Amino acid sequence: MTGATVKTTYREALRAAHREALSRDPRVFVMGEDVGRYGGSYAVTMGLLAEFGEERIRDTPLSEAAFVGAGIGAALAGMRPIVEVMTVNFSMLALDQILNNAATIRHMSGGQFSVPVVIRMATGAGRQLAAQHSHSLECWYAHIPGLRVVAPATLADARGMLWTALEDPDPVIMFEHAQLYNLEGELAAGAGAVDIDRAAVRRAGKDITVITYGGSLGKALQAADELARAGVDAEVIDLRTLRPLDDAMIVASVGKTHRAVIVDEGWKSGSLAAEIATRIVEQAFYELDAPVARVCSVEAPIPYAKHLEDAALPQVPDIVAAAEGVIRGKA
Repeated sequence: MTGATVKTTYREALRAAHREALSRDPRVFVMGEDVGRYGGSYAVTMGLLAEFGEERIRDTPLSEAAFVGAGIGAALAGMRPIVEVMTVNFSMLALDQILNNAATIRHMSGGQFSVPVVIRMATGAGRQLAAQHSHSLECWYAHIPGLRVVAPATLADARGMLWTALEDPDPVIMFEHAQLYNLEGELAAGAGAVDIDRAAVRRAGKDITVITYGGSLGKALQAADELARAGVDAEVIDLRTLRPLDDAMIVASVGKTHRAVIVDEGWKSGSLAAEIATRIVEQAFYELDAPVARVCSVEAPIPYAKHLEDAALPQVPDIVAAAEGVIRGKA
């Protein structure tokens, strides 16, 4: 029925995307720590082993360098692997494979070889998993030419980005914020592949642009609602793809509102927020009526204690305060 929706979660939307990809293309398989019998650290792949078997859902040894490297090799050989890394912090153990192999082979081979691998990983804090499981290092990967970096923040993007990513001839890193897995909502019954080239306006406004992605989108939308009650009409941009950035969308929004706040769970120094702020200044400086503001995590390892973890992360009041400061010329 046209317009029909189903109630689902972010986790279930990701699982449906895996099921679709595995059913559509025999070259697709999933590999990673505990993706099979355990069902994945965040239960995204729960049930897929029984459905598709051990050849398609492969539990690996605890060696990120080994199984990410195996995924890159499989992609070079014509397969379409989905490699799950438990958390972005653990991806450091595979950074050599991702940076020196996956991202460079097309260029070093003069375009003769492609590496169509999708590497998924959880990112972000808020679950009291402490400093070795909680950081937001998306900016590191968005720095690397040869990669595409995506961050689904909605149910529709969780459902639709995977297939589009698998069709990309180059490696795609997919960041899933750990706080989103339990997110519930309505999803179109016929939801499928989505565009991963462009950012999205999640809330239209005319007074200030709030730019964010991933796990911070919900906070940005809540902040926009609070600002609206104070008479400030905020536009919220969901970047969706972190490399390449959709400069045109960002500049068009800032050209309309003339003010910007960037919300980024990464640390402020050398952050994605810093890159976006610089691009705004380079491309839309004379459109600005106030300096660009940034709301980022405190520059410290993420604490374990809940009250300290909350204090370290961008929160709705921080976004509201930053936006009000920009509006009042106190950024």
